[in-house]
Amino acid sequence: MARSLVNARPIVPRARRGLLLRIVSGFAWALCLSLAAMAPDVLAVLPDGTVTASQAAPMIGILVYHRFAASADDSMTVRVVTFEAQLAFLREHGYRIVPLADIVAWLRDRSATLPPKAVAVTVDDGHRSVYDVMMPIVVRERIPVTLFVYPSAISNAPYALSWDQLRALKATGFFDVQSHTWWHPNFDVEERRRSPDAFRRFATTQFTHSRDLIEREVGGHVDMIAWPFGIHDDELVELAQSAGYVAGVTIEGRRLRRSDALLSLPRFLMVDGCTPRVLGRLLGETETRPPADGERQ
Repeated sequence: MARSLVNARPIVPRARRGLLLRIVSGFAWALCLSLAAMAPDVLAVLPDGTVTASQAAPMIGILVYHRFAASADDSMTVRVVTFEAQLAFLREHGYRIVPLADIVAWLRDRSATLPPKAVAVTVDDGHRSVYDVMMPIVVRERIPVTLFVYPSAISNAPYALSWDQLRALKATGFFDVQSHTWWHPNFDVEERRRSPDAFRRFATTQFTHSRDLIEREVGGHVDMIAWPFGIHDDELVELAQSAGYVAGVTIEGRRLRRSDALLSLPRFLMVDGCTPRVLGRLLGETETRPPADGERQ
């Protein structure tokens, strides 16, 4: 019998959840454009001229980045010039960048409110470019960011942040540090290697050990998780809930709805091909400025 889910919203099987990231690795820009083309119009007016309830609700998007650099040498790196242009677009079009925790609170409490055009910025994996490249921009712009890190890499892998750097990021007041599991496993693969009971123990350890290490080393309260490769299902959601997580984020590319399951929240994967014009399409803008000469649409 299938286990009950948050908000009783069915979750797509794990294998399908991992598909998007595999596509993006090879076709990042094309995927970004495809998602933009598929983004539903925000303006929805009935034939009699009345406005639907969805139009009155806030337009909410969650963005996920991975790493930053002067040049985009791989599909997951966003150039500084692209990131700056995206932030400028959000500012010029009336978006308010809010903490992801505020969006979660809005989902949990029907009396909570958000700005009409709210966006959350998240970064997965804990790459050192968050400290070297992103932090100065975040501090200058004074925008909240939620980091999802897997502690096995911290102060260990050459590409990753150190615990000291994470503490420094948190000390700015703009970075919240949350869990990306202990070592970013592929849950599909790990399930095939283990018995059902052993898999449940493995997953629970991924959730609890990551939470405990982050809270011990950085401080704060860890109750949000980014699913590695976007892979999750009913069983994993229930185990994460039992481990104390109240919200989880995926890489399903669409805007957020208030009916979304708390542990299956969609995010737009940001790649360097997501120009301001494309970002506007993803967020549901019906009109964006014409591209400048030589700019990709």
